[in-house]
Amino acid sequence: MDKSHMLSISVAVVGAVWFLVHHLYNSMWFRSERLRRKLWMQGIKGPSPSLIYGNLPEMQKIQLNALTSTPNNADIVAHDYTSSLFPYFVQWRKEYGPIYTYSTGTRQHLYVNQAELVKEMNQCISLDLGKPSYITKRLAPMLGNGILRSNGPLWAQQRKIIASEFFMDKVKVMVGLMVESMQPLVRKWEDSIEAQSGVMADIRVDEDLRGFTADVIARACFGSSYSKGGEIFSKLRKLQTAISKQSFLFGVPGYGLLPMKKQNEILSLEREIESLIWETVKERESKCKEACSSEKDLLHLILEGALNDQSLGEESSKRFIVDNCKNIYFAGHESTAVAASWCLMLLALQPEWQSRVRAEVAQVCGGSLPDADSVSRLKTVTMVIQEALRLYPPAAFVSREALEEIQLGNVTIPKGTCLWTLIPTLHRDAEIWGSDANEFKPERFSDGVSKACKYPQA
Repeated sequence: MDKSHMLSISVAVVGAVWFLVHHLYNSMWFRSERLRRKLWMQGIKGPSPSLIYGNLPEMQKIQLNALTSTPNNADIVAHDYTSSLFPYFVQWRKEYGPIYTYSTGTRQHLYVNQAELVKEMNQCISLDLGKPSYITKRLAPMLGNGILRSNGPLWAQQRKIIASEFFMDKVKVMVGLMVESMQPLVRKWEDSIEAQSGVMADIRVDEDLRGFTADVIARACFGSSYSKGGEIFSKLRKLQTAISKQSFLFGVPGYGLLPMKKQNEILSLEREIESLIWETVKERESKCKEACSSEKDLLHLILEGALNDQSLGEESSKRFIVDNCKNIYFAGHESTAVAASWCLMLLALQPEWQSRVRAEVAQVCGGSLPDADSVSRLKTVTMVIQEALRLYPPAAFVSREALEEIQLGNVTIPKGTCLWTLIPTLHRDAEIWGSDANEFKPERFSDGVSKACKYPQA
């Protein structure tokens, strides 16, 4: 091999290595550093990151220290669990204030726990503020490109179709249906207690409430019973468990990747769920052609929305329908079941409030089943529910990504920055809720949410 040929090979190898190093530097450091500097120039500080993993090693270290230092006392009921689950956020907030920046791998994050800025996030209607791409990508098997995962014009279109079904007038009509779904569950619990001589029974409350809320969603939104949609809910639950093995919080390339066997399981469940949903849709279309009621439930509106969108082809239309059905099936019953479970747990821990709730229900409803009118007059029940949602919100985070540079309050958010708000911390902020923020006190809502805290929108 002559020298010129060897020189050409050497130059090519050096060039390839230089390109690889430049690409890795640009993707793993320079882009994040550029975002950090834009935030630092606005006075927003945070922990110093490492080259490849950002602040992930420090997060893991803080988490380990928190686990080893937490006293193991089963007799203590502490509503402030954020310091145990997310100790790094708590520690950094003490060091850098309610707004700070940190990074995980190639992702640059802005932690927001300032009420005024959270209010700006909640009220922002710009499509330039959307859902983080690295999170939604991993949720794709469960949510497709439905309303909980999409951004921009597609999200706006889906919201327009779905939101109308959850206006208060529509929800009031569903109260009777909810009562019908609850009666078999109440009888099941009563039978379980009677079988144990009326003393005590082992009841899986969380599972039963998931079944109840799933039945309500299936009947109210899709015109089918839980027995019809039970297989869909069961497979969605399995899919949720499989996907949760991945880490959505960190966003490090390759971090939390699943083995091939688990990935194949996710793909198989995704296909089975979509097939079952499409069968339900086709059955509904067939029944509607035979005798279509003037009442339009959510499935009807989704079908109508797909039909009226001229930009959707046959396959895109099918995807639009199936994805949004998956979103409603999952989100509609899971969050409600979680909230109801915590509410019952808190009442079990607070016998005084349990007695007050029972007395109010007996007074307002008498011996009758509740309806929309009586539910609206259950003030104590409403206060308890609101306090349960404050202490144990169904979702721990609100996460957003600046799809373009955007202004929120007095902070300029660079494009590509991910924003995180830890809801339980915000709900326990003494400056917003008072010195008793970590205590169960439903009476704080006696005059409504606006009088219960300093920033209701937060």
